[in-house]
Amino acid sequence: MSLATMWSRSVGIEVPIVNAPMGGAAGGRLAAAVSAAGGLGMIGMGSSATAEQLSAELARLGGARFGIGLVHWVAQDRPDLFDVAVAAQPALLSVSFGQDWAWVRRAHDAGLTVTTQVATVAAARRAVDAGVDVLVARGAEGGGHGEPTVGTLPLLADVLDAVDVPVLAAGGVSSPRAVAAVLAAGAAGAWVGTAFAACAEALTPEPARRALMDAYGDATELTSEYDVAAGYRWPANIPERVLRGSPVNAGQGVGAVTRPATAAEIVKSLSEGAAELLGRWH
Repeated sequence: MSLATMWSRSVGIEVPIVNAPMGGAAGGRLAAAVSAAGGLGMIGMGSSATAEQLSAELARLGGARFGIGLVHWVAQDRPDLFDVAVAAQPALLSVSFGQDWAWVRRAHDAGLTVTTQVATVAAARRAVDAGVDVLVARGAEGGGHGEPTVGTLPLLADVLDAVDVPVLAAGGVSSPRAVAAVLAAGAAGAWVGTAFAACAEALTPEPARRALMDAYGDATELTSEYDVAAGYRWPANIPERVLRGSPVNAGQGVGAVTRPATAAEIVKSLSEGAAELLGRWH
């Protein structure tokens, strides 16, 4: 069976799988590989991002369809970073973790489709009222930064009931079963982070890649320790989920990441596995 959703068809991708725009992991090489495999590849610009870094990663795309993910407060501090992102004309522009929505109008004026991550129904409604086209319901299981309020499936269900825009599901989505679960619940696509962070094309350093493949799902913790040490301006209510005792970002789906793989292999495994599981249900 086909996994295509109305949203995935609208953006011209074969399977509704998006790599999360993880700063320090999701560069141009990974985005190109995910898109070549049929999903939507995202370039992620994190806490220390600059316009020069984004330009360098954009140069590695090789003409592939792509999206860009920015942290709101970083883009505010570095306006040229947002300018480069808009000028690149991504298929999807994600800006998350802020309360000022002026960026939506600027992106729409440039003809872009925009998304943001939300952790509550109230946040989802605010984003839609501000004109955001697509939401990412990011559950507390997710790796990296996020507001750890509600688990992915309860959050997804509540957000789907509250808004009329496409909703992607994020947080702990690292296996075919998890992809099948969120699509069956009504998600327009799966927003996958940890599985792609460990893949061959990611910017992730090799020791961190090995740590991800060796970890179990109960090996993560929430912390602001590393942000404080680095002087990053993350709010106290937005910690990051990491492998316990390390700065390696990982979601609770990390236990499904057990072996080296390319981005194409991950997209194939997730999409074919989810299709087979949903086909049994049908």
